[in-house]
Amino acid sequence: MFKVTTADNRSPAPETRDRILDAAEALFVEHGLEATSMRMITSRAGANLAAVNYHFGTKDALIQAVFRRRLTELNRQRLAALDRVEVAANGAQPKPSQIVEAFFGTSLELAADTEHGGSTFMRLLGRTYTEPNAFVRQFLAEEYAEVLERFLGALYRSLPGVPREEILWRFHFMMGAMSYAIAGTDALQLFAGTFDDADPQRLMPRLMSFLLGGLRAPLADFSAVDERPGLDAA
Repeated sequence: MFKVTTADNRSPAPETRDRILDAAEALFVEHGLEATSMRMITSRAGANLAAVNYHFGTKDALIQAVFRRRLTELNRQRLAALDRVEVAANGAQPKPSQIVEAFFGTSLELAADTEHGGSTFMRLLGRTYTEPNAFVRQFLAEEYAEVLERFLGALYRSLPGVPREEILWRFHFMMGAMSYAIAGTDALQLFAGTFDDADPQRLMPRLMSFLLGGLRAPLADFSAVDERPGLDAA
């Protein structure tokens, strides 16, 4: 779905710009955005610094290009999936589970793509959620603005009896679960020992089942918290 091919379906050697993007993407996953130097990127890409400056100008512009290369298409796929769900509902409100599947299903499809770099990018995206970087977070907020407005609006309408702040928290938890899951099985092996069931194709049904279970969970009971003394003293 995310593969780019030539008209005659041949796969030419990557151009310099693509080699730089591929190298930067992989190194950002391995070392993080801050720790990855331009020298590391040019070395892996087999390019010189002049080529990076010619194509991107600055490291910040290169970072944006790495994210935008796949995120623009991913967000287009998400919106298209939501459009299909809303059309199929024929004027009624789609089910919350359908909305969640439209957003996270497309992400997991990309995460399962080990041949064309989708899994590497999703690991990078997941790492970005958990590591503070003001520049990247601002950039991603702008890239996500339309998508989140559409999806959160759809969830609000489909769950009219659920407070909006609870929907926001659950969406936040779902984003975290997805980011952690696609980061790989290294953390899982810390407490599971040898782990031989890491097939990325099996990740989607596992994670979607978990996410939908969280979405359907009863609302939290805050009565004990609200009754603690001193909460209204301020």
